[in-house]
Amino acid sequence: MNKQNRGERWVLAQLVLFVLILGSLFVGAGVTRLGWIVAAIGIVLGVWAGVTMGSSLSAFPRPPRDAELVDRGPYRYIRHPIYVGGVVFFAGLSLVFSVYGLILTAVLAAFWVAKARLEERHLTERFPDYADYKRRTLF
Repeated sequence: MNKQNRGERWVLAQLVLFVLILGSLFVGAGVTRLGWIVAAIGIVLGVWAGVTMGSSLSAFPRPPRDAELVDRGPYRYIRHPIYVGGVVFFAGLSLVFSVYGLILTAVLAAFWVAKARLEERHLTERFPDYADYKRRTLF
């Protein structure tokens, strides 16, 4: 499998969005310190999901060769808890530091929806049980 098929462009675009969101936090003003709680919830969800995913974790839309279908922990309820946690985290930081970051966080959310759709096509090809898993879970 060559690198182009793994989805490097998706990962690069996501990193660019991370940098833009973090940069936007220095422009404008925040609205509430309660954003720290929102950001903490996002971090907890994302880390919990990453730990649960274990060796199947990948930033690329195509799952690793030795990946397993993980349906425990937060994956029991949500198919993409790392993305959800990431959006919640960046939204929380934006509430604390600069509401302009919320606009870029919305762009990141839309980007992750598109990336998740691609991932789900790959997962459906790889795992026969994925369609049933998809029916039982939220995004």
